[in-house]
Amino acid sequence: QVQLVESGGGLVQPGGSLRLSCAASGRIFSIATMGWYRQAPGKQRELVAAITSGGNIKYVDSVKGRFTISRDNAKNTLDLQMNSLKPEDTAVYYCNADLPLYVMNYWGKGTLVTVSS
Repeated sequence: QVQLVESGGGLVQPGGSLRLSCAASGRIFSIATMGWYRQAPGKQRELVAAITSGGNIKYVDSVKGRFTISRDNAKNTLDLQMNSLKPEDTAVYYCNADLPLYVMNYWGKGTLVTVSS
């Protein structure tokens, strides 16, 4: 069983910054594609950013230039630095680990980010 635990969510004013972290257990972290997803009320969950085991990175267009995803394989952690936050970024953010070759996918419980004045 792989366990993912998110932290760092909270309330921030528009234009502010937050840093989300995901701590992962298990011995397969280094070969997994890791990602951050978010879900706002009444909307479907969407991919925010992802990083492969080889370091390839993808962002949704709405966060390009503002968010930065990174991973530390030695510590089994995944981070998301969020700058210039907007009210539209308000959502529950989820950490995800994907190993398609093994047909395995894991989710954290989520952390709430609220952007409001």
